[in-house]
Amino acid sequence: MTVRDGRSPDAIQEAARVLRAGGLVAFPTETVYGLGADASRDDAVAGIFSAKGRPSNHPLIVHVAAGIKGTEALSRFAQPLPPFAQKLVQAFWPGPLTLIVTRQPGVAAAAAGGQDTIGLRCPAHPVAQALLVACAEQGVAGVAGPSANRFGRVSPTTAQHVQQEFGDELLVIDGGPCEVGIESTIVDCSRGLPVLLRPGAITRTQIEAACGESLRDRHELQAPDPRASGTLEAHYAPSAKLRLMEAKALQTGLDLLGANAAHLAVWSRSPLKSRSQRVVLRRMPDDPAAAARQLFAVLRAFDAEGAKLIWVETPPAGPEWEGVRDRLQRAAAA
Repeated sequence: MTVRDGRSPDAIQEAARVLRAGGLVAFPTETVYGLGADASRDDAVAGIFSAKGRPSNHPLIVHVAAGIKGTEALSRFAQPLPPFAQKLVQAFWPGPLTLIVTRQPGVAAAAAGGQDTIGLRCPAHPVAQALLVACAEQGVAGVAGPSANRFGRVSPTTAQHVQQEFGDELLVIDGGPCEVGIESTIVDCSRGLPVLLRPGAITRTQIEAACGESLRDRHELQAPDPRASGTLEAHYAPSAKLRLMEAKALQTGLDLLGANAAHLAVWSRSPLKSRSQRVVLRRMPDDPAAAARQLFAVLRAFDAEGAKLIWVETPPAGPEWEGVRDRLQRAAAA
């Protein structure tokens, strides 16, 4: 297949037809690019698991349109939402927030990884919304869409990243670089209390203010968490080994390696120096949103430059950096 411009109505209609027919389409969201299939067709969803090399019990997020079409999709995929979840929908949809809710029986079992719960999101990207509306008009109520990369690897934030992963295997709708750059915040709403499963651009503080309840820590509850996308201990990993280090340790390591250092890339907020011309030094933005936007592209660039080891300065504490810190910790665990 090929890359098509997401601003083209013809490209959107073509993508909707492919999805209706049970095929796969890569599409942009404000977080990362997704690998989409008709969420209601288990055979189509099986194509996602096969293409990514993803275990079939690891659930996917279902993307729905905004407005009336999204409301109809909610009632199709989910049982009635608790009041605090309804508040979150009103506050953050369309946007980078996924809600884990109780699934309607007999619907989207494969996308849910066989669980009684399902993850739903309404993305804010205009190309994603155009595609979801076109799909809804053709009878595709929701599009299952994990990140468009091989399982466990660095997520794609451009159409070119998707091509690097899959070559010419599928239709890619190009919506430009992703504005947020890391995956959505995930809140479990299936147990009667809001529980944060994955941090993202929407922070704890924002969620609590919107829903009027304190976020519970996943470890506080006796019941096990529902499985959710991107919550494995090791995930988002580049080919190079990644280590998180404080700034002082980074500079000490560079000094010890000296002029002989090679195949090493460093991403840090602090200014660092190396005596080796074969060390790649790149500054991390001081702004957490800008750092999130760059994160996956930087890791992919380091891999492309031949780095065998990536050193990253540990992000600051605080809710604004929690999403970036989470992705780096999981990448380091791989």
